[in-house]
Amino acid sequence: MTTIIWFQRDLRVQDNPALKYASQLQLPILPIYIFDAEEDSNWSMGSSSRWWLHYSLQSLQKKLRELGLDLFFFQGATLHILQEIIDKADAKHIVWNYCYEPSALVREKKLIKLASAKKCIAKGFHANLLFVPGQITTKQGNPYQVFTPFWRCCLKQEVGNPEGRVTKKLQLASYSKHISLNTLDLLPHIPWAQDFSFLWQPGEDSALKKWKHFLKGKIHQYAHGRDFPAERGTSMLSPHLHFGEISVKRIFEDLLKNTHSEVFLREIGWREFANHLLIAFPHTPSKPLRVEYTHFPWKRNAKWLKAWQKGMTGIPIVDAGMRQLWQLGWMHNRVRMIVASFLVKDLNIPWQEGAKWFWDTLVDADLANNTLGWQWCAGCGADAAPYFRIFNPFTQGKKFDPKAEYVRQFVPELKKLPNSYIHTPHLAPKSVLEEAGVYLGKNYPYPIVDHDLARKRALQVYHQWNKHGYKS
Repeated sequence: MTTIIWFQRDLRVQDNPALKYASQLQLPILPIYIFDAEEDSNWSMGSSSRWWLHYSLQSLQKKLRELGLDLFFFQGATLHILQEIIDKADAKHIVWNYCYEPSALVREKKLIKLASAKKCIAKGFHANLLFVPGQITTKQGNPYQVFTPFWRCCLKQEVGNPEGRVTKKLQLASYSKHISLNTLDLLPHIPWAQDFSFLWQPGEDSALKKWKHFLKGKIHQYAHGRDFPAERGTSMLSPHLHFGEISVKRIFEDLLKNTHSEVFLREIGWREFANHLLIAFPHTPSKPLRVEYTHFPWKRNAKWLKAWQKGMTGIPIVDAGMRQLWQLGWMHNRVRMIVASFLVKDLNIPWQEGAKWFWDTLVDADLANNTLGWQWCAGCGADAAPYFRIFNPFTQGKKFDPKAEYVRQFVPELKKLPNSYIHTPHLAPKSVLEEAGVYLGKNYPYPIVDHDLARKRALQVYHQWNKHGYKS
């Protein structure tokens, strides 16, 4: 008889309640990971996330081997494979940590029934959030749709302690019918992700090292530094958290001991809020939470969308962000808001198009966070910025990249422009452009829209829609 531990997005050995529980059952352990590229067809894992997953699984396999275990890989329909493994491994127990996405929870409920029919004890654990979705509700028992009261309620609750680490050697169950990590084919065939490794080292050890470094230094300036993309003032933990390489309970516990943690702690709260909303409103990855926005008159413009995706809009801060995303699989959060506002307000392109692009290109692509962020910018989600709040990308660039270090890094064709014009090259005198080697329309585009006119148009569209009814 064996105990199966099914890894999903909990790719760590420290503070892993499923692993801790399995280690106490006194049975050989069979650690498994199943990859099915088609399982969640609308939101199957994006290309950048697959790159991260490969190296995260590689790291987890190494950590498990240090405990005397291994990690066995499988590919195909999850429930079918789990059923086969339960049968062939003579499994008495199967344990896992819940994945808080709607389709995953449905799958896990089916697993419980499947295992029960085979006299296998199935047990899931809550490991990837501070609170179980549905636990934090209003006095009326409804899910919160405004962040501040949600987080205030959270902070009144007790958060369990981290599980710690498994230190003893464990017995590995044998199982012959599995495949190699490389057979999962997660890495790109064309080396477009070659620069990722300069910034990222997936895995638990890297996550813990990064977290300790952040606690010792950057967290003290986080409230200010997080808004300036050239300063690297953020924790860079988002992909590690998404893949469960570090425990959010560990982070929460450490933050409570730190006197400079309030602002960063709220960011953990927003992550919690996003996940609770996703489970309460599972339709929101593709449809607005505020139903009146279902018929909002968005416009589709393939040419503008492509220019935005490629970082060729003629708006330097937008182009810098989109190129950073493509080169490194990540974008600074302040810039995410700027590029999102530009897409949905200046270009009037549906927020779903931006969400899809982020999903495919971000190493930290997270269904809950992605949904909340895009609906916030579009004004159609929970606690959202009103639609008429429209970022001016030129003033945002000047304010948050005052020395243009960020723009110069990712839009190098503008690097010789003086600070006074680098955020607005279309306003620079011809002599200044020529001296800097910038030729608008040739080696850098003119702005694809006039921001002032686009802002007026966006407000006009909103007011007409608001005035004449939501169902038009």
